[in-house]
Amino acid sequence: MVNVEIKARITNPERIRDILMAAGAEYHGLDKQCDTYFNCPQGRLKLREGNVENSLIFYRRPDTPEPKVSEYELERLVPGHGMVPLLSAAFGVKVVVEKEREIYFKDNVKFHIDRVRGLGRFVEIEAIGEHAGELDTLHGQCSEWLECLGISMEQLEPSSYSDMFMALDVP
Repeated sequence: MVNVEIKARITNPERIRDILMAAGAEYHGLDKQCDTYFNCPQGRLKLREGNVENSLIFYRRPDTPEPKVSEYELERLVPGHGMVPLLSAAFGVKVVVEKEREIYFKDNVKFHIDRVRGLGRFVEIEAIGEHAGELDTLHGQCSEWLECLGISMEQLEPSSYSDMFMALDVP
C-alpha cells in the first residue's frame, strides 16, 4: 500500500470537524490509542492498540512538512494479542505515544483529529492508494484538503509523533 500524508498542528478541532462533516466525510469513531514504537534500523515499527484499530505497522517515509509518500505494511490484530512483550524483547521499545483519535473517511482519504498526550492537537490527512502509479492523484487530494481545511504551511509538522515525543526528552 502507499499513501500521501500530512500532519498539522491545530487549535480549533471543532472547525476541522465541521468542515469534514459538511463535505460529507463519514465519522468512524473515537479511538483511544496506545502506539508502542520499537527500535527499527530501517523505517518505523509500531504496535497500535486501541478500541477501534489494532495493528502492527511498518512504514518508511521522509520527515518533511509537505505532503509525503509513505510506503507501509499493516497487519490487523485482534485485541488482547499479547505482542508487546515479544516485540519489546526482540527490538526494544523506543517510545510509547498515547492519543485520542477521531477517525473520518471521505472516499479514499482518511482524516484523524488527534489529541496527543504531551504534544497537543493535530489533524492528519492520508490519501490512500494501492500502488505508486497513483501518487500524483494522492498528492493532489492532500493539497485540496489542506486548502479546504484552511491549513497553512506554518502549521505543517514534519515529524512523527514518536520523534516529536522523543525530542521533548521526557523520561
